[in-house]
Amino acid sequence: MKKALVIIFLILVIDQISKIYVKTHFELSESIQVMGLDWFQIYFVQNNGMAWGTEFGGKIGKLILTLFRLIAVTGIGYWLYNSIKEKKHLVLLVAISFILAGALGNIIDSLFYGLIFNDPQHGVATLFSEDNYGTLFHGKVVDMFYFPIWRGEFPSWIPKYGGQPFTFFNAIFNVADSAITIGVTLLILFNKKAFPNENIATDTIYVESSIN
Repeated sequence: MKKALVIIFLILVIDQISKIYVKTHFELSESIQVMGLDWFQIYFVQNNGMAWGTEFGGKIGKLILTLFRLIAVTGIGYWLYNSIKEKKHLVLLVAISFILAGALGNIIDSLFYGLIFNDPQHGVATLFSEDNYGTLFHGKVVDMFYFPIWRGEFPSWIPKYGGQPFTFFNAIFNVADSAITIGVTLLILFNKKAFPNENIATDTIYVESSIN
């Protein structure tokens, strides 16, 4: 349990430091190239909803999403506790720790960032601002890692999208998202070690889409 808590704590610290730094040093949609590489950028965006910027239901939808995340985290926490108690394989314990840390990292944004940050149209945000932009449960998740590895256009023969610009990889994510992805990937790659008596690799994919 101590080792699991250390993993979770370190991921949360790195996640929150990176988010707070970007939010207080970058304007919204501002980007810089890392080491002069066009395909590796720090690009500040805010995510109001689920993975890939999905939104639904306005403030009520955001509240439901945050509450769902809290329930999911409780379940994952119990899964970790029970797995440690039953002395499951180290791969499983590390994977759950990464998933739990990632889920907690994004929940912190959703719960508290609306209370402790302002949200200026121009300029950088202020931490512990008196002019906070939201309320409890209605914060925006900070994303910043962007890897536009290849840019081009869809072939003209593709219906509807032919000739339109295309970027791979177009997602913008954060440390918490990365932790969830790493945890899920470990469960899939080392499925036989994590679950020696059952085969549920495909079921773990749902974890990432549910709490990211």
